[in-house]
Amino acid sequence: MCGIGGILRTDGQPIPEEWLDAIDARIAYRGPDGAGRFRDRVTFTDEQGRPRVVEVAFVHRRLSIIDHKDGAQPMVSERGRNESEGLVAVVFNGCIYNHRKLRRELEAKGHRFVTDHSDTEVLIHGWREWGEELRHRLEGMYAFAIWDRAGRDLHLARDPFGEKPLYRVDDFEIREGENWSVVAFASERHAVEQVPLPRAHRNCWDVRDYLQFGYLPIRFKPEQDRAEAARHSAATFTAGNGLVERPTMVQGRHIPDFDATLIEESLEEAVRCRLEADVPLGCFLSGGVDSSLIAHFARRHKSDLLTFTVRMPDARYDESRYAQSVARHIDSDHHTLEVAMNPAEDLVRLIGLLGQPFGDASILPTYWVSKAARQHVKVALAGDGGDELFIGYERYLAARPLARFASVAALVPNSLLHRAHPKSRMHKTARFIDMARDYRRTGVAAMEFIFRLPDIERLTGRAYSGTTGVEKGDALGMLRDFDFDYYLPGDLLRKTDTASMAVALEVRCPFLDSRLAALLSNRKVDELIPGGERKGLLRRIARKYLPKECVDRPKMGFAIPIGEWFRNDFGGMKTLLLDHLNSTEPFGPIELNRKAVLRFIDEHMSGKRDHGQRLFTLLTLSIWARQTGRMA
Repeated sequence: MCGIGGILRTDGQPIPEEWLDAIDARIAYRGPDGAGRFRDRVTFTDEQGRPRVVEVAFVHRRLSIIDHKDGAQPMVSERGRNESEGLVAVVFNGCIYNHRKLRRELEAKGHRFVTDHSDTEVLIHGWREWGEELRHRLEGMYAFAIWDRAGRDLHLARDPFGEKPLYRVDDFEIREGENWSVVAFASERHAVEQVPLPRAHRNCWDVRDYLQFGYLPIRFKPEQDRAEAARHSAATFTAGNGLVERPTMVQGRHIPDFDATLIEESLEEAVRCRLEADVPLGCFLSGGVDSSLIAHFARRHKSDLLTFTVRMPDARYDESRYAQSVARHIDSDHHTLEVAMNPAEDLVRLIGLLGQPFGDASILPTYWVSKAARQHVKVALAGDGGDELFIGYERYLAARPLARFASVAALVPNSLLHRAHPKSRMHKTARFIDMARDYRRTGVAAMEFIFRLPDIERLTGRAYSGTTGVEKGDALGMLRDFDFDYYLPGDLLRKTDTASMAVALEVRCPFLDSRLAALLSNRKVDELIPGGERKGLLRRIARKYLPKECVDRPKMGFAIPIGEWFRNDFGGMKTLLLDHLNSTEPFGPIELNRKAVLRFIDEHMSGKRDHGQRLFTLLTLSIWARQTGRMA
């Protein structure tokens, strides 16, 4: 886990050092163990006989996990096996779990490694051997940039699920019939925005999209928002006859016949291959099915496994007793962490690191458990992706009934249904009715909304059709696909990356193993929920190894009572909320209906409605606007 950044310039001008300084300053917190830079400048003659100059520069901040001695970056190899294999340089964030296997394969082809066991060097030799096909051979979480001097290629790539962020901005100019460009990339959105490129696309997202989901969906308007590469993204920028972008896609893997035993074996292997580290490693353990199975398989292969859970101050959200039960069962070295919660102060810092508004309040407990665990380990395994792969969310089982009865449910008045606690059945019924009202316009995407369409229109004063999910097919399958494309990379993985990197902790997610995903993602969803039981297949595996009370208890989720905190000012959250939303220009240049915002505050504080998540979404928008002062 690291911070990376860089610039490619094909217009013949040098890359100012202050541009690199600006990128470096934004990513520095991601890598406290080392820093490095690389520059290269190539002069050549194009096909029209004109002299051209291309310059590239890399910046790196290292969190050292594998091969402390030899793994420094940027990593540069001056030449390969022959004269045609010239200089290749790489900056890399993440971990390649199959790097030892790939190293053996490359050594058999004549590649000579100079590091002891660095996974970064595998990218250099892998690029020389396979070029753009390299990423199809990788099992890992990654964002990397490779500079190939001989081909004058800059290749950017990110892992299929978006575990590791990679942002870029492009500044193109047509001059004398040719494309000239500056390309900037980094691990942080704010980092690339520090580079003063006048024609670059910046902040092209629509505030209505953010209000809809509470995060910036990374696949919205890809032709406009080039500040982040899309899921499954890779691009090679070739500086020859102009600048050419060649996108590549992840190749499909062979999917064998459905076999529950094979799925179990694949999950265990996904856990096992994520246990390599030259630093202390542990597991987050909530006592739920996902984290408990990961901890079980990890304990099989690591006798001194450390497990961690956080004791929450509210018993309704505290899972520590379940985690303790599982830890005893698998015989792990378990730690129940007591954390210092400063939600107002911590939230302001996290939004600053994100460089964007973010409406998922669980980023706070994710940060707290990461901060506490970092006192013991430098790497932690987590259960992200389990609900998406194995059909674990309650909303999944509501997808088909909603599709069938949306027109009828939309007619039910819901004014009396919103006083209940957010975890109550009455509150869930009210949400179902809200979803039904928007379903006819947006399809399954209605199940993901924070603000309903009419509320978004009242807040912004503009008509809004909303973002829609896939329009044809089984509603449950469509909702799951929607989560893979939007919710997982835009919310969950962005949250985990930010909260963990804020304390220099590497988090690995076995459920996002590409081989395991290949076994599951293209299956009929009913195969994964035998008997209609959420996460039924995974529970069948879990019942073989874990206590019954762990497997069969209701899902709690990693949440906090944010609505109550706004009312009782826990940790200064009410003070923070009112300080922002009652200010003269709470959202800077972003114009939202002030009366509508105040109505949400009044209804929430009076107990008439629970708008906790909506107010959190507005609060983080205001924090972001105050920090940046930029128009969205």
